Amino acid sequence: MSQPSSSTKQPVKRKALALVSGGLDSMLAVRVIQEQGIEVEGVNFYTGFCVEGHTQAIRERDKNKNKRNNALWVAEQLGIKLHIVDISEEYKDVVLNPKHGYGAHLNPCLDCKIFMVNQATLMLNKARELAGDEGFDFIITGEVIGQRPKSQLKWTMPVIARESGADDRLLRPLSALNLDPTLPEREGWVNRDELYGFSGRNRTPQMELAEKFGLTEFAQPAGGCCFLTHEAYSNKLADLWQARRKRDYELDDIMLLKVGRHLRPKPNFKLIVSREEGENNFLQGYRYQFPSFEVVSHGGPLTLVDGEFESDEDLQLAAQIVARFSQGRTADEVIIAYREPNGVTRELTVKALRPDQIKPEWHVGDSRPEIPPAPVEAEQHG
Repeated sequence: MSQPSSSTKQPVKRKALALVSGGLDSMLAVRVIQEQGIEVEGVNFYTGFCVEGHTQAIRERDKNKNKRNNALWVAEQLGIKLHIVDISEEYKDVVLNPKHGYGAHLNPCLDCKIFMVNQATLMLNKARELAGDEGFDFIITGEVIGQRPKSQLKWTMPVIARESGADDRLLRPLSALNLDPTLPEREGWVNRDELYGFSGRNRTPQMELAEKFGLTEFAQPAGGCCFLTHEAYSNKLADLWQARRKRDYELDDIMLLKVGRHLRPKPNFKLIVSREEGENNFLQGYRYQFPSFEVVSHGGPLTLVDGEFESDEDLQLAAQIVARFSQGRTADEVIIAYREPNGVTRELTVKALRPDQIKPEWHVGDSRPEIPPAPVEAEQHG
C-alpha cells in the first residue's frame, strides 16, 4: 500500500487579527472565531484618550479599585497574544480634522473606527508580506449594528471597511448575518452559519453568549472607553483650543485635562487645582513645565498655571483663588509660594476669595467654548 507523499500540501491554517478594546463585544468576537479553530491575535491601540485606569490610578479615593488593563486581561483570559501599539501622534489628525465630523461631543467615532481598522490592515498586510501563509488572513472586530449612534450603523459598516482599506477582509462575527458575506465567509475559512446577527443597544444577546462560553467576568459598558465621549472633558479640550487660538494638543495637554479642577478666570490663563492627594502627587511631575502655586501657611492644593499672567493683578487674583481652595479659606491672610519652572520663587500674602466671588463661568468643562476652525491650507499658485 503506497504511503502518502511527503510533499502533499497541508491545508493552510487561517489566522485572524482582532481589535481588542477590553470590552465584552471584542471578547466575544474573538471567542466566536476561536470556536471555529482559527488562531487569533489581538491588537489594542493607545490614543491618549483612553479612559481605562487613568483617573483610577491617580485618585486616592479610587486606590482600592481594580486598575487592570482590560485589553491585557481579556487577552490573558482568551489565551491570545496582544500587540499594544501607541498611535497617539498619528491619531491627532483624526481628532483635529475628522472627515466625518464629531459625535455628540468631540468624539470622531466614525473616523476613529476607520483609522483603527486601517492601522490593523497595515499590520495584516505587513505580516502577510513578511510571513506569507503564517501572516494574518483577516481582521475581526466586536462591532454590533445599531449599538453606537455614530460609528455602528448599517450604512457606516461598509464605509469603515472601504475607507480603512480592509475591504472584505473585515469580519464582524457578532453582526455578520446582518451584513453581506465577507472574504473569510465566501472562501470557507469561517462558517457563516456559526456567526451571529446581533443588532441594537440591547445587551441581552451578548450576555447570553457570554454565559454560553462560560465567561463570567468582563468589563461592563460605562458610557464609552474614550474621554472624547464625555461632555466635560470635550468642553475642556475645546477651551484649550480656544485659548490657544488653534486646534492642536500635546500628550501632556490631554493628560492634564483628566486631572484636577480647571478654572479660567481670564482668557490668558487657566488654573489646574488638585482636588486630593493623588492628584497633588500627579501634578508634582509637571512643576518643571508649568508655573505653580503652593500654599505655605495652611494645607492646600498644588495648582498649575497654564498660560501667562499679563499683570500683577492677574497673579494676585490667581493666588486668591488658590487660597479659596486651601484650609486657609477663612483666614485673614494666606501665604502662597509662586514658583516659575526655572525654580525662581516668590511669596504672596493674600486673602482668599469668598465663594460668591468664584464665578460659575470660570469652571472649565461646564460649557463648550467656540471651537477655532481647522486651518485652511494656502492655495497653490502656479
